[in-house]
Amino acid sequence: MCGSCGAAVTGRFCSSCGAAAGPRSCARCHTELSAQARFCHRCGAPAGAAAGAAPGTAASPNARTPWIVAGAIILVGMGGILALVAKENRPVAPDMANAGNAGPGSAAAAPAAPFAGPGVPAGRAPDISQMSPKERFARLNDRVMQAAEQGDTTFVGNFTPMALGAYAQLDTVDIDSRYHAAMLHAGVKDYPAALALADTIAAESPGNLFADLIRATVAHARGDDPGFRRERARFLQHFDTEIAKPRAEYQEHRAVLDAFRTSS
Repeated sequence: MCGSCGAAVTGRFCSSCGAAAGPRSCARCHTELSAQARFCHRCGAPAGAAAGAAPGTAASPNARTPWIVAGAIILVGMGGILALVAKENRPVAPDMANAGNAGPGSAAAAPAAPFAGPGVPAGRAPDISQMSPKERFARLNDRVMQAAEQGDTTFVGNFTPMALGAYAQLDTVDIDSRYHAAMLHAGVKDYPAALALADTIAAESPGNLFADLIRATVAHARGDDPGFRRERARFLQHFDTEIAKPRAEYQEHRAVLDAFRTSS
């Protein structure tokens, strides 16, 4: 019976399909082949090739074709796997060029940091990558504070490191920028860093209202009621004297200071 088409065979070749009858062997390496084999499964030579070259030598370009094709398929497959693994393990970071445009996400609501100040209006912002470090810090800080007021913890967690990175690039830092940086730290529960900035404000400007405000905010976030009352009492003690001073940060954030003063 013909191994290719199943027809009855009486000679050396099938009269129906022309396949050789009986067992065949590779003319190059003498490996036994099946009746329908087109290439040797050991050396790759065509099943009908003459025994001209030893295994491993270049008999003809056609003899190498199956192995070239198989190698190419393997390389393409491995490349796709490596690309997929690299993509899955690549850390995802916010794009600085688009961070100013990003709007709040849809994370579960959480209490916003108190006394963080009013948020900025929602809307599409310009490309912050073209801004100065001071402008970039102000833009990112405003967006994070807005998200905190809306309870968007995902946005706050993703973009606070970027805002603090912009703060670190400032050539000079004043009390106002340190206040904002401290509130950013407090918003992600980095309380020691927030308190350290409050200390620098107090050292530069004894009795400054923002040092008391930062410490009160941290105490409130920690659930430290005695500490909160202590810092608020200190704030009220300093308020009349300090607010009379022509400080730019007081004028810019007067609404926040007044709100904390009248809060119970």
